[in-house]
Amino acid sequence: MASSEVDMKFLGQFAANIQGDHPLLAQSLFQIFGNLTMLSERVIKARKLRRLDTTRDTKSVDLYCRIIWYAREGLKLLEEYVLPMVANYGELKVLSYKLRASFYHLYVLFHNQPPVTLRSGNQVSTPPGLTSPRKADKGKGVDRGSPSSPYRPSSVQPTHPLEGGPVGGQPTFRHAPVEFAPNFLVPAADYRPIALTCFQEATKLAEKHLWGSHPLRLSVKVEFAAFLYDCLHEREQSRRMAKATIAEVYNAAEGMDDEMFEDAAQLVGILGKMMKRGLGSGGSGSTPGPGSSGHRATPGPQGRDQFAVPSPGMDNPI
Repeated sequence: MASSEVDMKFLGQFAANIQGDHPLLAQSLFQIFGNLTMLSERVIKARKLRRLDTTRDTKSVDLYCRIIWYAREGLKLLEEYVLPMVANYGELKVLSYKLRASFYHLYVLFHNQPPVTLRSGNQVSTPPGLTSPRKADKGKGVDRGSPSSPYRPSSVQPTHPLEGGPVGGQPTFRHAPVEFAPNFLVPAADYRPIALTCFQEATKLAEKHLWGSHPLRLSVKVEFAAFLYDCLHEREQSRRMAKATIAEVYNAAEGMDDEMFEDAAQLVGILGKMMKRGLGSGGSGSTPGPGSSGHRATPGPQGRDQFAVPSPGMDNPI
């Protein structure tokens, strides 16, 4: 998701609490809340697709268009109607700057130029001269996959606009691939530098206004670490940030209610997994925590390790 459940929870609370004193700001926050609600399901679905063919109209293209549109509208609401009005709010200011970074994070994931790949092998292509086993000659008819055959395999698209017509008939004209549809919503560009700057600003505000175990501060660090790993490929820096954030939680002396404690425990569980992300099951020298079992993060004072157990099923930190 672009924003965690913690962000949504605090956003709804802030909008309800300031509705009487600042109705315009509250209205903008409620609109952003609805925007994120619509985004969450689509982002989760899109992260499972990751193979996008922009040369033809597919469901994935429509999904990406909707994500970019929602991100653009949410970013516009934030920058024009929220950020100028939250200077005197501590927690709300941190959340607003964090959400701005989240929207740019979506630009990087789904509309960056050059594209950001989360894993290798997104595209599968057949080298020239090789045929698919399913098109091999079985003794019936002509081997259409052979390079010497006058026929083309059906999986190869014509390279010339006049190719592909019926035999003995008129040629079929093919138009060149159109521009990727979301480009008319947001220009295709490299959004990684501005996203990095937004995350850095949100992190500074979180460290200034919130204590180490505050769920909003942890939410900022979780998505920032994911951005470093997935988009900038700074894997070691991402793991160091996760480890340092967990240490800050253990060193925090401020108290919190049960609900905030549960939110913090869930986020630290995600950080615990991110701390070992990419190291394999055996870990390495940079794996924090005593021993090599990998079940605990860096222990805090007074032996508190209740945060160190990762939450099950959190494969994707965003």
